Amino acid sequence: MKRHLLLATALAAGLGITGGTARAAGLDEIRNIVVIYAENRSFDNLYGHFPGAEGVEGLPASASAQVDRNGSPLATLPPIWGGLTAVGVTPAVTQGMTTDLANKPFAIDAADSFATSIAVPTRDLVHRFYQNQMQINGGRNDRFVAWGDNGALAMGLYDGAQLPMWKIARDYVLADRFFMAAFGGSFLNHQWLICACTPFYPNAATSPGKAQISVVEEDGVTLKTAANSPASAREGGPKWVNDGGLTPDFYAVNTMQPPYQPSASKPAAGGDARFADPAVPSTLPPQTATTIGDLLSAAHVSWAWYAGAWQAALDGKGNGATPNFQTHHQPFNYFAAYAPGTKAREEHLLDGGLNGAAFIAAIDQGKLPQVAFYKPQGNLNEHPGYADVLSGDQHLADVIAHLQASPQWSHMVVVVTYDENGGFWDHVAPPKADRWGPGTRIPAIIVSPFARRGVVDHTPYDTTSILRLITHRFSLPVLPGLTERDHAIAAHGGTPLGDLTNALTLTP
Repeated sequence: MKRHLLLATALAAGLGITGGTARAAGLDEIRNIVVIYAENRSFDNLYGHFPGAEGVEGLPASASAQVDRNGSPLATLPPIWGGLTAVGVTPAVTQGMTTDLANKPFAIDAADSFATSIAVPTRDLVHRFYQNQMQINGGRNDRFVAWGDNGALAMGLYDGAQLPMWKIARDYVLADRFFMAAFGGSFLNHQWLICACTPFYPNAATSPGKAQISVVEEDGVTLKTAANSPASAREGGPKWVNDGGLTPDFYAVNTMQPPYQPSASKPAAGGDARFADPAVPSTLPPQTATTIGDLLSAAHVSWAWYAGAWQAALDGKGNGATPNFQTHHQPFNYFAAYAPGTKAREEHLLDGGLNGAAFIAAIDQGKLPQVAFYKPQGNLNEHPGYADVLSGDQHLADVIAHLQASPQWSHMVVVVTYDENGGFWDHVAPPKADRWGPGTRIPAIIVSPFARRGVVDHTPYDTTSILRLITHRFSLPVLPGLTERDHAIAAHGGTPLGDLTNALTLTP
């Protein structure tokens, strides 16, 4: 442990990380780790203008210009298909108002652009496993428009200085080389948050899941386009032979539904109402891989996953505009160890309450477990299409304020990050590693009495860095996926991923 802390201190010095005063601590003084997991924003989309960060300020045109599907430069960006604003938003920014944008990032909220407030939801963007790899294009990040379904919207940015969390990032630590652990969307990145693993559907080719098997080119990375797919991004979004939830070898990489309620797969007729119908093609069989929860429990470390509006969803009240509960954002609900009726489910899968009220009550009472994950309800998670940025960001800042006032604050580390990029462009190439990721860069903010105050941390991280921090702090066995990722990055000559301790002032 001492060697690890010395290494972290030396690496921080080598990276030139400096900042304000933080309270020094040994790793064992961290008694509470809190992980807050928002939705679907790339780093450049929200923090591209953050002072001192590797953002878009001064970025040469060559670093952002997008190319068409055949690799030729786009003279201008295509329209935003379907318009910029989400369905039902008034006044709408229509598709016709978004034609012939310059081939570069644009400000969604600027007065001389579309003047669409950060408090207004935009339409959703495709954010899926194969498309994300095709958009990254080997690290060039030049086909976000080509392989998106939204035209120019992938290049949209905000003035993040308006955000409450921007101010908190200025006071604490913003990590500007933090990448989503897996390519693609929310489902897979939630799985990687808890197990550093990709779910599997055994015998999918002879099961109801057969319809979910994607059709992919021989490279294993590129989806096969349909015969009627537009040749150019200027003509519309791409079409696929089959873009399903499963790989050809039956790994679940895009949204599949949990086998237990709450699930978008309803119970089987006459079956147990607590379970999802396994005959529905999108229902994933129960998973059995080891999770961070299993390791924490085995080490007698208290932990919980707090899901905003969990009880409302179980009661059948979570599918409206508020709270708009997402079943695939609840990763432990896919695992047999946390099936309905188990003691582990009762102890660890907790209702965060409407608007996070139950989670906040536990904070205020000083009753958080040693490791706490918090997933905000849908309308507060910042996901394009059904949520705006500002409402969710304000909620995050409010939760941080409660944590800072908590009786447990003096020994706490809080990590606020996003599950994935939501289809938004970012200019920094992800590290080359394994088949699953890392994917596009996302924001991450570390808030703690031990944080290096007022710092931008340039250490390479991904979502698994959260697992690394938990593992190191509580001396847990290392999940296989962490070791596999380490080996894959090393094989590509990359820098090892950090465990977030470079963002903290720690003493040997």
